[in-house]
Amino acid sequence: MNKLCMLMLMFALPVLASTAHFSSDGYRTDRYRSPTPATVAGVQTVDTQKLQTLLDTAQPPIVIDVINSEYRASLFIETEPHVSVPGAYWLPNTGRGELDQQWHNYLVENALRLTENNKSYPIVVMCKSDCWLSWNAARRLHKAGFTQLYWYKDGIDSWQDSNLPVETITPVPPEF
Repeated sequence: MNKLCMLMLMFALPVLASTAHFSSDGYRTDRYRSPTPATVAGVQTVDTQKLQTLLDTAQPPIVIDVINSEYRASLFIETEPHVSVPGAYWLPNTGRGELDQQWHNYLVENALRLTENNKSYPIVVMCKSDCWLSWNAARRLHKAGFTQLYWYKDGIDSWQDSNLPVETITPVPPEF
């Protein structure tokens, strides 16, 4: 291989590698538990203290937990209890980078149901710390027109590390 080709390849590889983990429309598609950016466009990032404050307001946000759960034969397969912020709704598999239309509809339709069709009602999206699933889901809800979105980037790990209460939740059953 000539020197010019080697030089071009050397500069192209980092660019190719940086896009390999993302879909063509910008969602993270693998290695979901890895460092995430500080923000999601159109979504406010909140820490544990800010989430506590939001939950103590007169109009507390809907909390949507998007940690994955295996889904087979129209059932979620839970091998151990899943804990989350008290009052959270578990919409698993909605933060995947490549999302079938039925899972996209499951996320958006449940968000609409939980907010009584009010796209300006506050919603917090969460999973674990450094988890792209919640980043993807928050971005997806923003693209669906929800306007008062929060991303709890630190996730349930930080909530538990702060010795705050948790509750065991089960997935919201899909209607497909």
